[in-house]
Amino acid sequence: MSKNKQNNNEPSPPPASRGFWAEAWLRYRRRKLAMAALLFVVFLSLVAIFSPAIVGTKPIVCKYKGRIYFPAMSYFKAGWENPVFYRDKFRKRFPKNITQKDPESWAVWPLVFQDPYRRVRDGEWKDQPGNPTGAAGKPNRYNLMGTNQAGVDVFAQMVHGTRIALMVGFVATGIAGMIGIVVGSLAGYFGGWVDMFLSRLIEVVMCIPALVLILALLAILESPTIWHLMAVLGATGWTGIARLTRGEFLKLRQLEFTTAARALGGGHMRIMFRHILPNSLAPVLVPITFGIAAAILIESGLSFLGFGPPPPSASWGTLLNAGRSNLQMWWLIVFPGMAIFLTVLAYNLVGEGIQESTDPRLREAGK
Repeated sequence: MSKNKQNNNEPSPPPASRGFWAEAWLRYRRRKLAMAALLFVVFLSLVAIFSPAIVGTKPIVCKYKGRIYFPAMSYFKAGWENPVFYRDKFRKRFPKNITQKDPESWAVWPLVFQDPYRRVRDGEWKDQPGNPTGAAGKPNRYNLMGTNQAGVDVFAQMVHGTRIALMVGFVATGIAGMIGIVVGSLAGYFGGWVDMFLSRLIEVVMCIPALVLILALLAILESPTIWHLMAVLGATGWTGIARLTRGEFLKLRQLEFTTAARALGGGHMRIMFRHILPNSLAPVLVPITFGIAAAILIESGLSFLGFGPPPPSASWGTLLNAGRSNLQMWWLIVFPGMAIFLTVLAYNLVGEGIQESTDPRLREAGK
């Protein structure tokens, strides 16, 4: 009895403290603008992933001649379209061909029947009229954001263009992030002549105008693709990440946990990437987030100037370029312009939220 009383009187153990990232996420969630921006970025990512199911003229899934096909996957890569549709001469007109050539077939169609690469013609989909061309292509019930000069639906191009915008941002910044983190880690950890050489390399790359290099590369290449653009953006945009990583490594290599890891026999690579790097990632994430926004803006600017991804790729900047020569077609300027503005703003707000949530000085000031 007395033992039970003693056990009941014992103080309960203190609750486990939250880790750094859990605390940072808690602080991030308190910032309404940053959370709204993060939700908008997640929404854009879902639109990019499911764009063939949102708008298109090819079935998401269909049963044709006893087999299941996914024709809409060819919107991601043209080579993914099954050869059977070429042999049976569909000519990208699925609704009538699929029922005429196989009466027992069935198909699940996208939410909106429009194509990002061509004009939909009269009677192609039930009672839907063909897309208007030129200045007559104002927004209507069938073309939610109007059509361009050739009659291609703007809403379809906007939805599928989301994939290019986000892919440019993530791939280009991913390349820049990998280069910047590796170079900055080596410079900050080893110091000495390694630091001097890599610091001079960073300064040389900073002197190269990324836009001029991109234009020069596009002029040299016979058939440039969006991947060339992403590679150049990544190869020239890593300097800020490298300098910040270098500064963090210079600070953290002097702390006790690094000395302890070195005393326990840890190798240089293990100490750098297993112990120091995880503790330096918080401030490095901020320029990476801002870099995604900058890459999207540069790609849109190049497409606006006519140096973007070649046809038939759908791009927000390409729509803006079309609207520049047809000012009476205001929908070619308003909708892609708003998409670029909101996307860049969202990534900047996400970066600002990460900075305020992870920087101790800013966290204390925001209390």
